[in-house]
Amino acid sequence: MPLASYARAYQSQSILTASPGQLVLILYDGALRFLNQAKAGFHLPEDSANRIETINTGILRAEAILQELKANLDLKSGGDVAKNLDRLYDYYLRRLLQANIQKDEAPVEEVERLVRTLRDGWAEMLQQHDEKLY
Repeated sequence: MPLASYARAYQSQSILTASPGQLVLILYDGALRFLNQAKAGFHLPEDSANRIETINTGILRAEAILQELKANLDLKSGGDVAKNLDRLYDYYLRRLLQANIQKDEAPVEEVERLVRTLRDGWAEMLQQHDEKLY
């Protein structure tokens, strides 16, 4: 079995065995990865055939992850945290739409910075939760 196959099998298994909190972290990491891909597209030459496709694909994939995070918020029992996250995800999605339409890197950088802050806070919360268990 090639090394790439082992890596995919490990990744699939880690997703299947992840807690809900870890899945959110995995989704944040995925969104950041796709935002970085979109940003890389902005640095391709203007006449590059892959420039627009790279930007568009990265943004659309990041948007799909943010839509998934938004769709899984429990607005009834999540209280203010869920409502605030819902508004944040809406803002991120609007900014990414703007970035994609205008082919402007600034909104992508802004969303990346904001998602990274959320991701790091989420990771810290998970770590503190795990420390309390042991």
